[in-house]
Amino acid sequence: MTKVACAISMSLDGYVTGPNDSREHPLGEGGEPLHHWLFSPYQTEPDAEVIGEMMAGVGAIVMGRRSFDFCEGEGGWGDGGPVGDVPCFVVTHRPPPAHAASVFTFVDDVPGAIEQAKAVAGDKVVGMHGATTTQQALAAGLLDELQLHLIPILLGGGVRLLEHLGDETIELEPLRVVGTPRATHLRYRVVR
Repeated sequence: MTKVACAISMSLDGYVTGPNDSREHPLGEGGEPLHHWLFSPYQTEPDAEVIGEMMAGVGAIVMGRRSFDFCEGEGGWGDGGPVGDVPCFVVTHRPPPAHAASVFTFVDDVPGAIEQAKAVAGDKVVGMHGATTTQQALAAGLLDELQLHLIPILLGGGVRLLEHLGDETIELEPLRVVGTPRATHLRYRVVR
């Protein structure tokens, strides 16, 4: 069975970007430290192992139009998507741009995007990219796993990950904790 998972960096106060995120500043004002653990000279061996696990198992990605607009084309991912040639399903009600790389398919809603992504991912993971699509997948009961890379920073504003989830309690089962100087990597299974 194909697993749907989100792996995302988040500040201690719950933000996945700083304030005023834009195409020029996709992580917002002051949000750059959210991704330091991904790169040298900050990355440790345990960080690299977490990244390797995440990337090796991805068979498709579901993302929002805002993430696509911030990162596609020149200065972003180039001719591919966030993970090279891995198929990406962009949730949007706007028509796709004529110049979108062939890895992108545009879909009207998160459930439809997840369904199409599962069909192409096979036994690999469908990765959720971005706060809004992850929120919608969690609220709809479509997310199987949540990996939070908790960064020791307080941003005070920006885009929050864990809001707009509806009125139902969502229970998480802890699967793993890996601590490094720049991130605490938390992995949870969504209990159904």
